[in-house]
Amino acid sequence: MYGPISSTVGLSDGENMWHNRAGEFSIFDFRLKSMNRYKTFAAAGLAGIALLACQSVPITGRHQLILISHEEEISLGEEAYKKTLKDSKLSQDQAAIAMMRRVGERIAAAADRPDYTWEFNLLDNKTPNAFALPGGKVAVFTGILPITLDETGLAVVLGHEVAHALAHHGAERMSTGVLTQIGAVGVAAVLGGDPQTARAVEAAFGLGVMLPFSRSHESEADHIGLHLMARAGYDPRQAVDFWKRMEQAAKGNKPPEFLSTHPSDEHRVKQIESWLPEVLPMYQKQAAHPPHTP
Repeated sequence: MYGPISSTVGLSDGENMWHNRAGEFSIFDFRLKSMNRYKTFAAAGLAGIALLACQSVPITGRHQLILISHEEEISLGEEAYKKTLKDSKLSQDQAAIAMMRRVGERIAAAADRPDYTWEFNLLDNKTPNAFALPGGKVAVFTGILPITLDETGLAVVLGHEVAHALAHHGAERMSTGVLTQIGAVGVAAVLGGDPQTARAVEAAFGLGVMLPFSRSHESEADHIGLHLMARAGYDPRQAVDFWKRMEQAAKGNKPPEFLSTHPSDEHRVKQIESWLPEVLPMYQKQAAHPPHTP
């Protein structure tokens, strides 16, 4: 995300996607339930849990650990989305709303998730941000529109955010947190219950497992987002210009929320440029047969 822009361009780290946003209350409930559900697994060993819950991210093929069911993930996303809409002011700019939904529907079609009930809303908020939650619940803040400039720029944002949802980054982050807690409990028992030692081990384990996920998720969302853009018929080369505009918009000011946990702009642009040969053929094929827009 940028803030799930983050997805939220950058959940956030979608993150940062839902557990840093309206879904905080849901995440807390989930973690309590999950600890009760999985604490008995500690005796069987963490490797057993990882083996049972391992799956692969679409497009990148990266292996990930997911301890939350698909149904739970969708439910948490819907709950967080409803709360966000309730607490937010919806934009009344009909032209901007129509553009956002037009781009969103093309990105959604490229995502090919018929099990998602897609919903797109434009929130009247000056923060440059956007997010997509599990189940296809998407919101864009009006503050990002002066940076996106046009439909292609918005496609960069929505492709990135939808990628967070497709890659289950929020569920992965939550699952890692649960596993970390289980691991800390198990290690504390092995070490004889010494609280000081247990805290030190927990801190070390957290540094090694939790902190890197934010930027790695953001890079993965960039990669998947380029695929979605290309499949939807938007020129993925424009992602480079968008991120340069984001960098320019942040100069002299506090960086947009989602940039604080995102890769540096220079690194991000280099990565995007390295992926372009992979996605340009898809775009060129789709551009030869553009989708019908009423």
